[in-house]
Amino acid sequence: MPTSDRVFLVVVDDSPERVVAMRYACLRVQKSGGRVALLRVTEPAELQEWAGIGAMMEEERRQEAEQLLSALAAEVQEITGGLPLLLIREGEPVEEILALLQEDPRISILVLAASPAGSGPGPLVTALTGRHAAQLRCPLTIVPGNLSDQELNRVT
Repeated sequence: MPTSDRVFLVVVDDSPERVVAMRYACLRVQKSGGRVALLRVTEPAELQEWAGIGAMMEEERRQEAEQLLSALAAEVQEITGGLPLLLIREGEPVEEILALLQEDPRISILVLAASPAGSGPGPLVTALTGRHAAQLRCPLTIVPGNLSDQELNRVT
């Protein structure tokens, strides 16, 4: 696969270290080719007594995800010069990440950032390097979540 076909998948969660993962992926694309994909996983609607309330809550979460990804897409384009793939899925994050990796052969690298020192690696890193590691079909890059922009430029 040519390097221009490589897709670096970044999970857009609410952790502060996601910024480091996204910047790392963007710099890798900028320097070696490829494309960034941003994935936002939303929580499924809980069972509601009235279906309309659940559908409205689901639509609100989707709109929030679209707004967040649109804002981040501008940052990605500024760094890489290209538009990222924007992906929204509903469900449990680890399950949705694994399902997406199986469904989309374009994704060649999953980029996550570890939580800063002292707080543990974070739930996604823990799950995807532990019991779910064998289900990954592409390399997993774990970036230290406390890297500065200068350090990211150096390692990419």
